[in-house]
Amino acid sequence: MTDRTLPTHRWVAIWLGQLVSLIGSSLTAFVLGVWVYQRTGSVTQFSMIFLAATLPAVLVAPFAGALADRRDRRRLMLASDTLAAVGTAALAALVAADALQVWHIYLATVLSAGASTVHQVAYQAMTPALVGKRNLGRFNGFMQVSRAVQIAAPLVAGVLVVTIGVGGVMVVDLGTFVVAAGTLLLVRLPAEVTRPAGKGAADEPVLRGAAAGWHHLRQRPGLLRLMLVFGAFNFLFGIAGVLVQPLILSFASADTLGVLMFAGGAGLFAGSLLMGAWGGPARRITAVCGGLAIGGVALVLHAAAPSVWLIGVVAPLFLFTLPIVNSSTMTLIQTKTEPAVLGRVLATARVIGDASIPVAYVLAGPIADGIEPLLRADGALADSVGSVIGTGDGRGVALVFAVTGALMVLLAVAARAWPALRGVDDLPDALPDDPAHPVGPDTVPAGTVGPDTVPAGTVGPDTVPAGTVGPDAVPADRAGSADGATGSETVPANR
Repeated sequence: MTDRTLPTHRWVAIWLGQLVSLIGSSLTAFVLGVWVYQRTGSVTQFSMIFLAATLPAVLVAPFAGALADRRDRRRLMLASDTLAAVGTAALAALVAADALQVWHIYLATVLSAGASTVHQVAYQAMTPALVGKRNLGRFNGFMQVSRAVQIAAPLVAGVLVVTIGVGGVMVVDLGTFVVAAGTLLLVRLPAEVTRPAGKGAADEPVLRGAAAGWHHLRQRPGLLRLMLVFGAFNFLFGIAGVLVQPLILSFASADTLGVLMFAGGAGLFAGSLLMGAWGGPARRITAVCGGLAIGGVALVLHAAAPSVWLIGVVAPLFLFTLPIVNSSTMTLIQTKTEPAVLGRVLATARVIGDASIPVAYVLAGPIADGIEPLLRADGALADSVGSVIGTGDGRGVALVFAVTGALMVLLAVAARAWPALRGVDDLPDALPDDPAHPVGPDTVPAGTVGPDTVPAGTVGPDTVPAGTVGPDAVPADRAGSADGATGSETVPANR
């Protein structure tokens, strides 16, 4: 672990490069999702994109962590994004040849989801050394800003697809990958930032390394319980994310849905800016529990009445809490984990946090469909629950929101009452305090990896944190996990 802090302009430049690429990938994801739905007319075939984007990420994550703790992390980012770019380029070629099929998109999604997982784990493992302990909370807040920016993707993509077509959008996407990769190569980074801190992982079998993150978390019950709470949060949020559009469309038009999504996204953006400027409280578990409680109340209020004005207030409130929960959780893991095993711990945390998301996707629809008849005018719950939240179209979905929000509040209470979790901030910090004088351009230590020292073949036209077609590149009006791109209340998996 480096004991020096890089100048702010260096890590801001890298963050901006990743942001540009993320926007390009969001454009591609949106137009491909629209293409699948318009071509097939099938919600099931469209929803398969989510499954193809989520499952590979969960399966690949442990191996991504082992790689991040034994290989140069910048090269891992570049190599994995090159692989994702190949998938995007292949799709663009198929579009040009008028030969694109739905299964091509599924295959590219699987490829990109796996590659982007390697990228994300390597990026997060490099972050503490890149920005330093003092700036870590703020940087994780800025990462949430990156996801909030994706809200504009459908608006921009809608214009681009009319003017330059689906293939043209993917060409623009490839161009943004070049920007991000070029930035990552040109910014001078000390070897201590890009290379793993420990040597033991280099000789460790990959399978054993994949399990090391789990063993490390088990030895630190507070961190393990934090990730279990985060996994439960993702499950509850996944259910709400899937059902938010049916809820709104039960009493409002599609145009109004778009306005409400934008309003909700503005709440996410505001919360991201807050965390980017502030970094969070000294006791971050307080921010996690507080965000869960406020977010749960906001979800319950979604069910109070079929009102556009109500949703226009509570949706931004709910999404405002997400950057607080996400960035505080990530900062706790990064500051309390030894750098030598950080990649493997982050990968294990990703598996625990994300494994519940596909389950939420599968269960949300059948649960809502089963409850909806109970809240019709003549339904079994019409005279009880129906007297509070109303009856008719969408009120069954509203009840699911109310229950989901109540469970989220109870999750916050349980997390606060759990002694090991309540004291997670008191675990010893694994990061050294930042020095008084940051590393300047003339004081980068020998062995710096610069644009002239990266071997040929390690870089391609792609550097995108969330992958070309992945859970964090899902269009803003689609469901995702609690730590990715968002619509009104649809935010994907932790980046």
